[in-house]
Amino acid sequence: MAAAPQTEKQQDAVEKAPKTETAAKGKSKTRVRKKAKRQVIEGVAHVYASFNNTIVTITDLQGNALTASSAASCGYRGSRKSTPYAAGEAATKAAQLAIENYGMKAVHVKTRGPGSGRESAVRALHTATLKILSLTDATGVPFNGCRDPKRRRV
Repeated sequence: MAAAPQTEKQQDAVEKAPKTETAAKGKSKTRVRKKAKRQVIEGVAHVYASFNNTIVTITDLQGNALTASSAASCGYRGSRKSTPYAAGEAATKAAQLAIENYGMKAVHVKTRGPGSGRESAVRALHTATLKILSLTDATGVPFNGCRDPKRRRV
């Protein structure tokens, strides 16, 4: 097939295009810069412990998520996810990632939920060489709660 005739703008663009060796091979010449590692010395560890799973998210002080881990992401399934041991594993994994990638040294810990993995997650953060600056329980409290079941008529 014959090439379609080019307009003046297309011809100008072809002439101005840099003719490099990589362009001839079909590769683009744009370079991808490696993102500079951000040093975050102090952060917040959010521990959400439900009856079925424990999720640990480590953020900076503004709330931007840095690392996250859960009992499920550590490979636990079913009823093993809700154990304190699985919560400790998730907290250790999140803490190691934060220390390696961001150089984190200290955390404020906020726990939420009624799950059994709360205390073990906090202990695991401490054993992962993170200094715990404060410990806050942010579990939601219902204002009026659920509606009571209807009265029994006998």
